[in-house]
Amino acid sequence: MALTNRQVAGHGFLRQMYADAYFPDHVVDKGRAILLRLCERIEAERPADLAALYELTRAATDEFNLLEAEFEAAGSEIETVAREVIAEDFWRVASAYGFSDADVEELIATRDW
Repeated sequence: MALTNRQVAGHGFLRQMYADAYFPDHVVDKGRAILLRLCERIEAERPADLAALYELTRAATDEFNLLEAEFEAAGSEIETVAREVIAEDFWRVASAYGFSDADVEELIATRDW
């Protein structure tokens, strides 16, 4: 599905992680794919309120939780820089779809990284 929201379609998700050799690109690619799938779900399901959006973002956060093992296997981890970059991109997605009042901690409430 092609994204219709130009703000996210043209955004370089996880750019800072790609720029840092500590984070292996092949694993960062999977994180980027999670964020793009989140955008696709938002466009398909059109959450009516923050509660509905949080359900979608928490599911995506759960996917990032699973990705932590892949980072570790590649000699990396979702550490401070990565946490900030990922959280910022979750907020960017929420904001791009009209939820600029979303609480970033609620967006990623199920994180274990």
